[in-house]
Amino acid sequence: MAEIETLFTRATLSDGSLNDVGVAGGRIVAIRPAGTLADAARQVDIAGALLVPAFVEGHIHLDTSFYGDKWIPHKPCTNGFDVHERVAFQAQNMAEAAPMDERARKQLELCVSNGSLQMRSHVMVDGSVGLKSLETILGIREEYRDVIDIQLVAFPQSGILKSPGTPDLLDEAIALGADLVGGLDPASFDRDLKGHLDVVFGVAEKRGVGVDIHLHDFGSLGAFTVEEICARTVALGLQGKVVISHAYGLGDLDADAARRIGAKIAAAGVSIMTNAPGDHVFPPVALLRAEGVNVFAGNDNIRDSWWPYGDGDMLARAMMIGYRSGFYTDDDLTAAFDVVTAAGAKALGLEGYGIALGARADFVTLAAEHVPEAVVAVPKGRLVFKAGRLVAENGALVR
Repeated sequence: MAEIETLFTRATLSDGSLNDVGVAGGRIVAIRPAGTLADAARQVDIAGALLVPAFVEGHIHLDTSFYGDKWIPHKPCTNGFDVHERVAFQAQNMAEAAPMDERARKQLELCVSNGSLQMRSHVMVDGSVGLKSLETILGIREEYRDVIDIQLVAFPQSGILKSPGTPDLLDEAIALGADLVGGLDPASFDRDLKGHLDVVFGVAEKRGVGVDIHLHDFGSLGAFTVEEICARTVALGLQGKVVISHAYGLGDLDADAARRIGAKIAAAGVSIMTNAPGDHVFPPVALLRAEGVNVFAGNDNIRDSWWPYGDGDMLARAMMIGYRSGFYTDDDLTAAFDVVTAAGAKALGLEGYGIALGARADFVTLAAEHVPEAVVAVPKGRLVFKAGRLVAENGALVR
């Protein structure tokens, strides 16, 4: 066992046991019953609080949030939910917003202060903005690299085929530093499912990166697109590296159809991201998990052109997912917690995640007796540790 640099004492773990946790080199090197580890030069008394792995913010948009900026009233679509119209509203609002770097910092700090230390952000890369947004967010990622780990998705918000130059821009974005290539409603937005997926998976294959596609389409169109993405994933050997975000159409299916497509998703190693949006159907979390699908979560939009809600708290998101999914038992509530922690880590391919020997010492304290209570109570007053170093306390960064 490595010599302990920092000893976290009297930490309640998810099994209810009270332990001391030793950290060295940013990793957990010892977990023993409280009082049985030798003293270390530096000690942090957890005082019986619940110690959990840092939350995984699996889907967010750092470039388009207005959090911390002036209040921008929401504009409803003229005829129900229309992605094209929402994109147009976003372009109008962004032209009047504070500088992107200022807004991104505020949103990042909000998420970290709530306990998210791993994040995947989608950033606009298309003919309307080129690579400017990505360049800005890459700079923010570097600025906060000691506080949070961030994956960036090159996201074609204005479409791929409809937005001139976007296929080449997506390729250039990966070369510039983006980690994954994204897509948006291939059939309904670009109206060319094959052509859209040819570009997305072509860049992924060429650059050796993963895929994360926004899919808002409902009903049979959404389900068909899910199946096509799964087929592409298997054909290219990208199992474990592909995410379908939102996948609203899965919530339209009857239980038998959902189970059948769930089995296909699981076999393809594709993960499903949901934020349990308030006015849409969303993927049936429990059913998909029962079929072996990895379902994870993100806050998605925080006070932006799509909706005015969002607080950057993934524990609150677990509560919302559980609430809307009818999760009541302790096992159900624990599953909701898994969606914002371990399942997110799996979807993002994170190494060394969790409260375990050898894992990275990225963890959060919660004033709760156990995980089910934490999900329903959403306690604040958290301590957030990155590599064993305190980075946030009581809702504010410590730097």
